[in-house]
Amino acid sequence: MSSLQIKVQIQSDIRSALHVISSTFRYLNSRSCTLPRAASPRRLLHSSRTSFGPLPKAFSNDGCVTEKPSVCTADELHYVSVPNSDWRLALWRYHPSPQAPTRNHPLLLLSGVGTNAIGYDLSPGSSFARYMSGQGFDTWILEVRGAGLSVRGSTFKEIKENADAVSEQMESVAKSVTNGASPAQQQPTNFSGSLSEASEVSFLGEDSIGIGTAWDESKLVSNLTEIFMRLSERLSGFLSDGQSKLISAKFFDQISKLLEDSQLSERFEEVRAKLSSLLEKQQNSGIASQITDLSQRLVNIIEEGQKSVSPQFINMQERLSSTIEDFQKQLDLIVKYDWDFDHYLEEDVPAVMEYIRAERKPKDGKLFAIGHSMGGILLYSMLSRCGSEGREPGVKAVVTLASSLDYTSSKSTLKLLLPLADPAQALNVPVVPLGTLLAAVYPLSSQPPYVLSWLNNLISAEDMMHPDLLKKLVLNNFCTIPAKLILQLTTAFREGGLCDRSGKFFYKDHLHKSNVPVLAIAGDQDLICPPEAVEETVKLFPENLVTYKVFGEHQGPHYAHYDLVGGQLAMEQVYPCIVQFLSNYD
Repeated sequence: MSSLQIKVQIQSDIRSALHVISSTFRYLNSRSCTLPRAASPRRLLHSSRTSFGPLPKAFSNDGCVTEKPSVCTADELHYVSVPNSDWRLALWRYHPSPQAPTRNHPLLLLSGVGTNAIGYDLSPGSSFARYMSGQGFDTWILEVRGAGLSVRGSTFKEIKENADAVSEQMESVAKSVTNGASPAQQQPTNFSGSLSEASEVSFLGEDSIGIGTAWDESKLVSNLTEIFMRLSERLSGFLSDGQSKLISAKFFDQISKLLEDSQLSERFEEVRAKLSSLLEKQQNSGIASQITDLSQRLVNIIEEGQKSVSPQFINMQERLSSTIEDFQKQLDLIVKYDWDFDHYLEEDVPAVMEYIRAERKPKDGKLFAIGHSMGGILLYSMLSRCGSEGREPGVKAVVTLASSLDYTSSKSTLKLLLPLADPAQALNVPVVPLGTLLAAVYPLSSQPPYVLSWLNNLISAEDMMHPDLLKKLVLNNFCTIPAKLILQLTTAFREGGLCDRSGKFFYKDHLHKSNVPVLAIAGDQDLICPPEAVEETVKLFPENLVTYKVFGEHQGPHYAHYDLVGGQLAMEQVYPCIVQFLSNYD
């Protein structure tokens, strides 16, 4: 099949999948969001109290809480607070086997983009985390903000309730697909955990203008004023100047579609111009009063349109109410999911490394670290940043699995993300509910007529992962991710490779300054991060510090993206290679 035929087939498959997903989105769009509370700096969790007061150091089956959330299969579940944030990062801990050699360094595992800890612990017989703990490593898996059991909360009670709710939702989605129902029909709606919040997706598109609940005039004015006030203060710093202009323009365009009458359009454009000017100014009481007055004028225009006998103005107030409600949801999502790759790198990973060092106290203060996909990219970026600043990264040795900082020379299927490199589109879709999408399309990839069977090949090569484990991976391992994160990751497909949020620091430029031993592993049939992409990054390290290994043979077996951590032969071929490498530096 030619590349053109493949592209046409993929486009056809995606269109078929979207038909199935549309019902899920209709459900998700009916949900509401609320703005998060203002965050305040907090220390790492060191208290061991069991009361619902100060945050505990951890809650585990032998510590502060008698029962972990059911989805967690680790020996312990710890929570680490992120400074200047209300996020509590989940750390799955696996005790080292007493029969194994004593290890001097704890081991931190980092997962890929939009994934949680489950990928490292699919089953007792296919668990990378359990294997490493069986080799004597005190093993910890980090779930970054927005992933898995990581939650927002300021009290022990909030954290536990939210974590339990997330766990229940993850299991509910898997059961719903198993029972043949759509995930949207089965999702519980009576809790405020992070996963339920992650499922609240709204799209400001043409079909967002529908029949809504009729509000009175004062309510319309109040809601319009709130929107414009939030935009004028740029969502308390969450949006840049350019994004604020862009998203307000989208909202104005949406309202203008309601006012097709030329006379009303002219009057609306006058109000629009004045509002746009106000949004550029620093907010004060005078600005607030003017915005309220202009909001009233806008509602008056709508009211006059209602009196028109023209059919397009029937139910206009309800349509405006629906548009406002959709827009408010979108603003809330942008605020709620306001983090990128650099937040993981500069805040999440350092906080967790400090926590593990405090718990384990290695003599040299260093850890081993292994990263799969984006987890490996985080480790590369950490080595680069520390090298450029002349700092010690705090890791003794690093292993990366299917990771690269530069995809420009490869044929990675991640290039499907490139359309979201347009900020306008990213603001139109502020989050990507990856877990919900994969759960929705899973029947199309695993059951006749196998419309999306090609998706399975992105995850695992043929016969390399047990069907039940592949199903668990697809239904339980993926989470919702912000468009801001995707925007930054797509820089890895441009000249210079992955860069920081400022666009001025290119991570691959400083790898040659690293003094940390690195084992870089690739899969021969990895369509997401092909071997040539991995090798492109490997070349940048000092030759004496880097080892490059590709798993897979010409006649088979083959390794795709997740086979390196969960494939049936990984325990025989991949894991021992990693243990041998780390043992050399322990």
